[in-house]
Order: sequence, then structure tokens, then C-alpha cells
Amino acid sequence: MDPTERAVGRWENEGGTVSRNVRGHFPGLANGWHYLDTAATAQKPQIVLDAMMQAGGVNYATVHRGVYARSANMTVAFEAARERVARFMGAASPNEIVFVRGATEGINLVAQSWGPANVKAGDRIMLSQLEHHSNIVPWQMLAEKVGAHIDVCPLTDDGQIDLDWLEANLTPAHKLVALAHVSNVLGSVLDARRTANAAHAVGAKFLLDGCQAAPRMHLDMADLGCDFYVMSGHKLYGPTGIGVLWASADTLNAMPPWQGGGAMIDRVTFEKTTYAPAPSRFEAGTPMIIEVIGLHAALDFIDSFGADAIFAHESALAAQARDALRSVNSVTLYGPEQSAGIVSFSMEGVHPHDIGTILDEENVAIRAGHHCCQPLMDHLGVPATARASFGIYNDEDDVAALVRGLERVKRIFG
Repeated sequence: MDPTERAVGRWENEGGTVSRNVRGHFPGLANGWHYLDTAATAQKPQIVLDAMMQAGGVNYATVHRGVYARSANMTVAFEAARERVARFMGAASPNEIVFVRGATEGINLVAQSWGPANVKAGDRIMLSQLEHHSNIVPWQMLAEKVGAHIDVCPLTDDGQIDLDWLEANLTPAHKLVALAHVSNVLGSVLDARRTANAAHAVGAKFLLDGCQAAPRMHLDMADLGCDFYVMSGHKLYGPTGIGVLWASADTLNAMPPWQGGGAMIDRVTFEKTTYAPAPSRFEAGTPMIIEVIGLHAALDFIDSFGADAIFAHESALAAQARDALRSVNSVTLYGPEQSAGIVSFSMEGVHPHDIGTILDEENVAIRAGHHCCQPLMDHLGVPATARASFGIYNDEDDVAALVRGLERVKRIFG
């Protein structure tokens, strides 16, 4: 058997649709649990768990180092996963795929490797009001280090990044535009190509935080036009502790290493060290072997349905939820009417943590808090929101359970 198949396992195609039997593939959703926190982390299908168990058990060995057969087979499987990610992202080459611990580490890698070589005192970085802290703090750290400035693009009334404002305010002083492809709070979808064109028109690079987009949207790096793209495995129905940074091979090879150690070198002497080409130069130390194999299985699972089917399914559930919540006169909804599987809301006189606690008693799991987006909460004028986020395993019963739970919240708080 091919080592990739042995490590990853097989998945029976669902025929490009999202059907009601999907839920049965997720052991974490037993006992009728209404899980509506997929934007935080997705449940794992059995195929991913099986792939990780096999990779960590009967197939386990290190990669890139051993000359014995099992190590060679695992190396083949590991690099096959890199090729799988490249296909999933529409990358030109597997050499454009850097494995990192998550999207946060991917952004920090760019900020600390590409950043100091390309952003100088007086330069500017463009962010937006809806960014996750992971796409704010690394750039603040860079700006403080080199003496650059942060600009913040406002939002439209319905919670979209205001691209008219962005185009009017980008200047040649801007060296980077870093934005969320899909907002983790509002579900708003960025017009990535338009943004890329605006950034490149002033000579800036463009980074996309794809954590919420990758699980539900077709990706093609050339079509998007970005220079950097990051995503996290655990939001892709895969393992925690694994993520991806994409950039062109030329861009990666022009960046200095971020961390030193084994595997990222060409030749080491006490006088001088030379470095391996990308992606190896950014993967110091023993990599996340089991997690990479699990990510491969997760991408197979997602692609068996197709991005268009997933996006349509989750967007329809979000629209249904918005319609249902709109009828509750104490509820305020945030974000655009057309959102990518995410609905944030507040209830008059009730803290979101209380909403989440009562819903938990009703076997409904939502997110309550600032969602690592405190500047966005300041913009919305609230300390926190409640957030229901949908995945491939959700259906109309989950929306109904959410509404029933909120009716109980309203009864308790009057």
C-alpha cells in the first residue's frame, strides 16, 4: 500500500453535497449536542482521528532524517501532505507551503522575518477595525521595533471593510496591508482581489488572514492576488498545533530564517551557517508530524464536499439564524446580512456570558466574549457579543435549538 494512503486513510466522497448524515462522522457531537462554536475550533471527523492515531502508532517515525524504511515512508507521507495543502490552496508549488503551529505563528513569522527587512522608520501598515488580535499585535510589535505607523481602515455600516476608504487612503508609504479574508465576528467576506490591486498599486504587500475563509471558500492564491496567506488546521476540521503560511517561493527565499536549529540549515560551522531554501529554512526542529498527517486527512474530507457546497450550506444556516433572531425584539444583530456562517448578536440587559451559560444548560454551545477582537467591540460599542458559528455538521435543528435557548434566556431575564 502507498505510504500516503496508509498514513492518511480513505474517505468516501459524499457527492459534492452537505447532507444530514455528515454529523455521524464526528464523534465529538454525540448525545445531540448543538455545537455552534466552529469559528473558534471545528470538531474533528473520525477520518482525521484515525489518521492521527495511525501516524502516531503503527506508522510513527521521524521524517527527513532516518534511512530506515518506516522513516522514509513517513517522510513520503509528510511531503505528500505538503503537496495536498498546495493543491487545496491553489499554490504553484509545494515549496510555497510552510508548516507552522497555527495562523498566529504564520503572521508572526512574516512580521519578524519579512517585516524588519522591508518596513522601516516612517513606513505605514494598514489594518482594519475588524481584525483578530493575531493580525494586530504582531504588526504593533514590528511598528514599535522599527518606528513604523499603524493605520486602521474603518468599516461600512453593515460591517464590511470599507474598500473605498482603503483605496483613497493607501499611499506609497504603506508597505503592508494585512486583513481578514472573513471576519471571525461578523462573517463579512473581503473582496480580496480588489484589495490586492489597491495594495499593489502603491507598492505594498498584502497578507490575508484566512482562518475563517479556508474551511468554507475555494482558495486560489493567484486569483486572490495576495502575497501572504495564513490558515489554521483546527478550523479546517483538522488538528490543533498545525497551520500554514503560503507565500511565493521567491518571496520566501528572500526572507531570512526566523528560528534557528535543526532541519533549517544547509551547512553549519562555528564561523558561519548557511540556510536551506524555503520552506525548510522556516521549519526548524522536528516538525508536527502527526498533525500534518491529520491535516491531510481533513483537507480530503473538506474537498469531498466542495467549497461551494460548504459555503452555501453554512451561509444558509446563518441567514436562517439571522431571520429567527430578528424576531426577538431584544436582540441586536451585527454584521452584514450575507455572512459566511457566522452570526454575532447581543441581547438587551443580558451579558453574553449569561447567554452562553444558559444556552449550555440547553445543550447549545456558542461563543461569548470579545472573540480576540477588542478594537471591534469598541467600534460596536459593546464589551462583548454572543456568537453562533456554523460548520459542515450543523443543520436547521441547531438553529431551532439556539432560538429555543434564547427564548429561555429572555424569560429568565424578563
